[in-house]
Amino acid sequence: MITQPAASHFIDGEYVEDSSGTPINVIYPATGEIIGKVYSATPAIIERAIESGTKAQKAWARLSGTERGRVLNRAASIIRERNYDLSVLETYDTGKPISETLYADATSAADALEYFGGLAGSITGEHIPLPDGNWAYTRREPLGLCVGIGAWNYPTQIACWKGAPALACGNAMIFKPSEVTPLCALKIAEILIEAGLPPGLYNVIQGLGDVGATLVSEPRVDKVSLTGSVPTGRKVYASAASQMKHVTMELGGKSPLIIFDDADLENAVSGAILANFYSTGQICSNGTRVFVQRKIQDAFLKRLVERLGQAVIGDPQDEATNFGPMVSQRQLDIVLEYFEKAKSEGARLITGGKPIAGDGFFIEPTVFADVTDDMTIACEEVFGPLMSVLTFDAEKEVITRANATEFGLAAGVFTADLSRGHRMVDALDAGTCFINSYNDAPVEVPFGGVKMSGVGRENSKAAITHYSQLKSVFVRMDDMESPF
Repeated sequence: MITQPAASHFIDGEYVEDSSGTPINVIYPATGEIIGKVYSATPAIIERAIESGTKAQKAWARLSGTERGRVLNRAASIIRERNYDLSVLETYDTGKPISETLYADATSAADALEYFGGLAGSITGEHIPLPDGNWAYTRREPLGLCVGIGAWNYPTQIACWKGAPALACGNAMIFKPSEVTPLCALKIAEILIEAGLPPGLYNVIQGLGDVGATLVSEPRVDKVSLTGSVPTGRKVYASAASQMKHVTMELGGKSPLIIFDDADLENAVSGAILANFYSTGQICSNGTRVFVQRKIQDAFLKRLVERLGQAVIGDPQDEATNFGPMVSQRQLDIVLEYFEKAKSEGARLITGGKPIAGDGFFIEPTVFADVTDDMTIACEEVFGPLMSVLTFDAEKEVITRANATEFGLAAGVFTADLSRGHRMVDALDAGTCFINSYNDAPVEVPFGGVKMSGVGRENSKAAITHYSQLKSVFVRMDDMESPF
């Protein structure tokens, strides 16, 4: 196992401890064992992080984007060199199988740093010619001090999805990881310093909800980026709005995955598995409402059960394992409650439905069929390995049903008819859509939702607009006139 971080917080380029904060146990989901401890940030820790970030940001903003980009690119290279060790740590932090973390976590973080490092030098304004020889220009300037609040499902990735564009634009960031997965972001902060990032520009502090609330309401904070649930998002958004802060909200979903009877069955089953059981179902964009056209429902369910029988459940540090535990006992209990609700409301259990005996927070990959639109499992975000299969007949019908939700994070469609595929995603109320695929998230593509699923976008050039602001400058070249 990689050496655990040396202390709870990383501020101004070094590890910092304050054991007077509330202790937070670090629990390995595969065994339920306590493998470490961090302490929630005290007011003194929070103040130190804010002061160092505010101070360091001004000098960082004066550098050219190219100079800032060099640091991010060096950090990306270091992460790739240490991918295995960072993946081991991610697995201890989250319980996700190392067969997954080796390819989807630290590598994704490196991709973000590399992409925004390359983009940093191109963050420029424009020249605007005007009548009478006058002209104007715009400058794209940093916001100042940004706060990133992470979720527990992708701690390394999220630390860089938020940190990379913020730093590329000339901001400083204070990142608060989820208290459930506090370790990985500390390593990112350590690597950024090693890569040449000046101290204070990327501080990591631990904490429960009260620490996040303090950061969000702090007047010296200029922007807040949250990955989390809709209820948390409402609170954070309201607090930030009271001070007119910039915000990015990447929240929950109840996304539809629509499978037409002309789809390649094997590909459709693969998509449904990735959309429901990757990371043990703990992905916000998951397509958990799987609408299957009536003609192929039986064939789809038969092949799905066969494929789920190939899941290897066990030690997440074994590369042969491809399905790990839930992140915590609390999350396991939540999912088990949804299983019971599904049964009581008349859904038909196809496979799974039980916890797995032994140590850790393991649960069976579970599929319910005969699900109707009003059932709890079809309406609420479960955040676990529970697939709801709903039947549909016609295209127009399924569009109406798919859109009948307060969420709008993602949506997918499997069909051999590409015209229909494009027609479907045009009609679906979702910020991120897939045709004959699901849950791809390359850094070059904007990611985010509509309706209650969020505000703003992460990744791609779009993220630059959320971590910077425009200044317009009018330049008069002729004499100034006035009425008196």
